[in-house]
Amino acid sequence: MSITRKWSAKEQRAIEILIRLKRLYPEAPCTLNYETPVQLLVATILSAQCTDERVNQVTPELFRQFPDAASLAKANPEELETLIRSTGFYRNKAKNIQGACRMIMAEFGGEVPKRMEELLKLPGVARKTANVVLAHAYDIHEGVTVDTHVKRLSNRLGLTEHTDPIRIERDLMRLLPQAEWENWSIRLVYHGRAVCQARKPLCAACVLADLCPSADLSQLMPAELAVEKTSVSVSAAD
Repeated sequence: MSITRKWSAKEQRAIEILIRLKRLYPEAPCTLNYETPVQLLVATILSAQCTDERVNQVTPELFRQFPDAASLAKANPEELETLIRSTGFYRNKAKNIQGACRMIMAEFGGEVPKRMEELLKLPGVARKTANVVLAHAYDIHEGVTVDTHVKRLSNRLGLTEHTDPIRIERDLMRLLPQAEWENWSIRLVYHGRAVCQARKPLCAACVLADLCPSADLSQLMPAELAVEKTSVSVSAAD
């Protein structure tokens, strides 16, 4: 006798949200520029409390001078700090980058490890950074990257009641197909920047408004409430 799995209402809503986000943002590449796994690791460490745009302005010269783990491990700390100063918290970031690269050279043969538990041993690497590196460098989906956009939108969309990133990640992992975990995060980042902004979400322009318990329906005209909003086109670059 076959058993059909019953999907919860929240799972069904999460899948519908995913479908609409994929229509709105069909391409979901990593917004950090890199050529190798170690460069992605470094760029992701730099992105903490910093915009990806700023990181992408800093990394060309950084990677020109220090292109791999070996050169970063041996770098003069003051030179490294100078190169990454504009990303903020540069002393701590430089210390973590150099510590991670030294461990990569000493314990992992110069290669960024492909296992979550090994990545988490590296200085400056928590689950957010590890998820990004595994997904984009190795196409391994171990979890859902939870940044400020993902945290905010997941709560607004009623997909989690938690504020702790680890708990939010667990909730999202239960609701979404594993292959979509990382691209879900990127699409939520795009949507958070373009539409569901922190201070003033643009509910009238949101394709998810009818699925969102936090939507300000007063922004919508009555006729708009009766039609599917998937025709709205919003550029992630706006």
